Amino acid sequence: MPPLPPVTKALMLICTAVFVLQSLLSVDVLFALWPLGSGRFWPWQVLSYGFLHGDVMHLFFNMLGLWMFGSELERLWGQKRYLQLLAASVIAAAVVQLLFNLVSGSGAPTVGASGGLYGLLLSFGMLFPNRIIMPLFPPIPMKARTFVMVFGGLELLFGLQGASGVAHFAHLGGMLGAWLMLSFWRGRLPFGGPGRRR
Repeated sequence: MPPLPPVTKALMLICTAVFVLQSLLSVDVLFALWPLGSGRFWPWQVLSYGFLHGDVMHLFFNMLGLWMFGSELERLWGQKRYLQLLAASVIAAAVVQLLFNLVSGSGAPTVGASGGLYGLLLSFGMLFPNRIIMPLFPPIPMKARTFVMVFGGLELLFGLQGASGVAHFAHLGGMLGAWLMLSFWRGRLPFGGPGRRR
């Protein structure tokens, strides 16, 4: 197994340390993503919520995905672009979730790096569409683009089915943020202009 690149390693350590801090202090009150009308929303929450997690399994699967997809993308893009992509995914996920909460009237806070992870997943599928990967659930080998389409479709389906305690639309928002950032880098719609380096 190749060594973890520095940003991915740092993010995994930070998320784990913050999870330990969550068990000791009520940091969710200030740093989870609260709905706009809750009286608890602060602007920094559109980023800070991505470092919080609901339980050990939530943290484990997000860090596993960060290692699986983020490591290679960081090596490919370098630290700056990697962080730009992650930030775009996390912020877009937050915006979509805030809009969803406004429409649905939900008052529940959102936590987790899943929006960023789904952005990495979409990016990996776009850059390496024919790469064969083996997900844990289901344990069936499939091409990366198929994996992205299956999980994106499931998120949309589950999101439309109603409240489940999982921020499905935040996941889709993370994919949207990644797509927008990749489109910007490539000079494609909706941004236009000359093509940029992939």
